[in-house]
Amino acid sequence: MGVSGGEGIRVTASRVALADDDVLLREGLASLLERSGFEVVGQAGDAPELLSLARASKPDLVVVDIRMPPAHSNEGLEAARVIREELPDIGILVLSAHVEVEQAMELLASGKRIGYLLKSRVTNVDEFIEALERIARGGSVVDPALVRELVEARRVNDPLGALTSREREVLALMAEGRSNAGIARHLWVTDGTVEKHVGSILTKLDIWETEDDHRRVLAVLRFLEAR
Repeated sequence: MGVSGGEGIRVTASRVALADDDVLLREGLASLLERSGFEVVGQAGDAPELLSLARASKPDLVVVDIRMPPAHSNEGLEAARVIREELPDIGILVLSAHVEVEQAMELLASGKRIGYLLKSRVTNVDEFIEALERIARGGSVVDPALVRELVEARRVNDPLGALTSREREVLALMAEGRSNAGIARHLWVTDGTVEKHVGSILTKLDIWETEDDHRRVLAVLRFLEAR
């Protein structure tokens, strides 16, 4: 489980508000949390009810499903956003049935005391309780599945992902304005070797010769945009 911050101190008796339209899941979570030393201050079945509960009881933590009535889209996330704006000291853990990268990143960017977990993680009681305690201590919790999605997305979307480490090095020197001869002297290789690297870079970046564009400049622009 990806985590950050808040190490070393165990938090006990944190006050928690739960929000999920699945009554059985909500009751199960409440029972689990109470057995684990948390105080459940209230439960909500939709986003407006959660907001009222949070404003009235000001819990230490809120656990909320990302999809709630009436539309079952992102009502839970919207409620979490409002809570973060109005009551920034409340820790928030959003639960989701599926990895939703864009929504998760928007949530996690809001700062400390925040978490995003798949509902399937709840079945691992120790990990789930640890996640809540980390958030209560001021840390963050990120579901491993989300981390994998982000790493894969970065790999797929990285315009320089196909380049070898040596080709990246050559491209970085191109960005400094060095000629092939200058790059060769810097890397202690022949001009011909650099020429081959440059040709490979341009091919992998899908930059082809035209009457209007300078291929080396376009390659450098790609390099700068990716940094």
